[in-house]
Amino acid sequence: MATATAIAAIVCLLACAALLAAEWRQSLLGRASFKLLASSAFVVVALQSGATTSAYGRWVLVALALSWIGDALLLSRQSRRFLAGLASFLLAHVAFALAFAQRPSDPVLLAAALAAMGGFGGGVLAWLWRHLSTPFYRIAVSAYVLAIVAMGALAIAASAAAGTWLPAVGAVAFAASDLAVARDRFVAPGFANRAWGLPLYYAAQLLLAASVAAAAA
Repeated sequence: MATATAIAAIVCLLACAALLAAEWRQSLLGRASFKLLASSAFVVVALQSGATTSAYGRWVLVALALSWIGDALLLSRQSRRFLAGLASFLLAHVAFALAFAQRPSDPVLLAAALAAMGGFGGGVLAWLWRHLSTPFYRIAVSAYVLAIVAMGALAIAASAAAGTWLPAVGAVAFAASDLAVARDRFVAPGFANRAWGLPLYYAAQLLLAASVAAAAA
């Protein structure tokens, strides 16, 4: 089981590297193939780590599956596909938040984490606001940021209570990787966004997938 998990994680990382090369070459086939391979691999890591054996793991698995769907939808640059992908990732953040809510946490620390993540979310909205061209996008992105704030705060509080860093680091890295997507879509499109955003995203998903092992033990 541990060997299969390690192999899936390595496949994810290698596929991410190949995805970056495909992005650089602007290969549509390579981009689609390697992105879906990398995303499938982090789902396999969760399954191999025992995601189906605990409430926490099942919610993480739901979140990873929604992320896979979001990745598939974001392969297109069409606005409708982008919005569907945004919705899928918003639901993924909500599912991760529900996963972290299954774990014990300290109310005082949760309040502090909410304040910290709220500051992060406010900064993101202040940065993006003038680039959001319609009221619809402003509402959609605001809802997305709220989901990120909740996910990050619950992850930090749950990690502190459990004495493990995996959920917190994974959740914060996932939130940070969203900045690359936002910058690419709304501010300044370009390969540079994907060059740091994709490795951070896949590392985050692997950490979150691996975090189910402790709950399954």
